[in-house]
Amino acid sequence: MMAVLIDIDGVLTLSWRPLPGAVEALRRLREDGQDFALLTNTTSRTRASIAAVLVDGGFPVGTEDIFTAPVLTGRYLRAHYPDARCFLLNSGDIADDLDGVRLVEDEPEVVVVGGAGPEFGYPELNRVFGFLQAGAKLVAMHRNLYWRTDAGLQLDTGAFLLGLERAAGVEAEIVGKPAEAFFVSALAALDASPAGSFMIGDDIEADVLAAQACGLTGVLVRTGKYRPETDTGEADHVVGGFGDVPELIRRSPRS
Repeated sequence: MMAVLIDIDGVLTLSWRPLPGAVEALRRLREDGQDFALLTNTTSRTRASIAAVLVDGGFPVGTEDIFTAPVLTGRYLRAHYPDARCFLLNSGDIADDLDGVRLVEDEPEVVVVGGAGPEFGYPELNRVFGFLQAGAKLVAMHRNLYWRTDAGLQLDTGAFLLGLERAAGVEAEIVGKPAEAFFVSALAALDASPAGSFMIGDDIEADVLAAQACGLTGVLVRTGKYRPETDTGEADHVVGGFGDVPELIRRSPRS
């Protein structure tokens, strides 16, 4: 069975407001009986709050349709670092999606890095640097360098993560996109296989090429963080926006 995996920020919404044609296009997929899941590296909101915002915007989705980096990070920590002392550096309250993870303020065994924001100032980054020097492991929800809001491109976690890795001589364990486990988990939940399935995203590396490496068909949209210079020509398809996706899927011989 095939499914459609869809990034949220920059594909369906911008600063949580629906992009033109996105609501109608997702409704068409639902009306066509097409299985889909929303995959996001967003770390500023819980999965439940994301669903609520999308529903308010008119999207036909429920909490069960959404897969977030924090939820997958919680699963990863419980599996690989059970009962470990974890320090969280993140912009936004995502504690509900890290259920069962032991969060502490001092002497962590694992540093967990989420989405960047005002919390990523010098004092906190230097504190994390100290934790890493003391032997803490480094787990990151993603390594996106930037994202787009209605104010333009903004620095994201990857810009700070590179410095922490280089300074501390460590390598972060990445859980969200472009990690293969993110795509595999979503497909498994939909009982779908990579062959014939699609990933729709605005990030050529984390969304499209990462999904193609897992056997999915990658579709790059020219919205969100898309920039012409990042369009390498390696995407299976490039479309103007999510509004073009239902017709693309209907015409695809792999659907």
